[in-house]
Amino acid sequence: MPNIKSSIQSVKIDAERRAKNVAVKSTVKTAFRKVNDAVKAGNAEEAKSFLSAACKKIDKAAADNIFHKNTAARRKSRLANKVNALSK
Repeated sequence: MPNIKSSIQSVKIDAERRAKNVAVKSTVKTAFRKVNDAVKAGNAEEAKSFLSAACKKIDKAAADNIFHKNTAARRKSRLANKVNALSK
């Protein structure tokens, strides 16, 4: 544990940020999993609705700098490709 006051505050803030980031990443993973499960089950309509929700969560995470913008784009693209392949 640091002795300097600013360092102590920094440790507390870092813990808060980490907790928030972990929570957001968890929601994104859950959304990703829902889309994948719908694709595996063969439900095209359900997969499309989950895809739009997942894209929204991924965009919000990228806007908060939890994901890099290219990472967000890659994840959305992979999900969209799976859903589109199911529709064909």
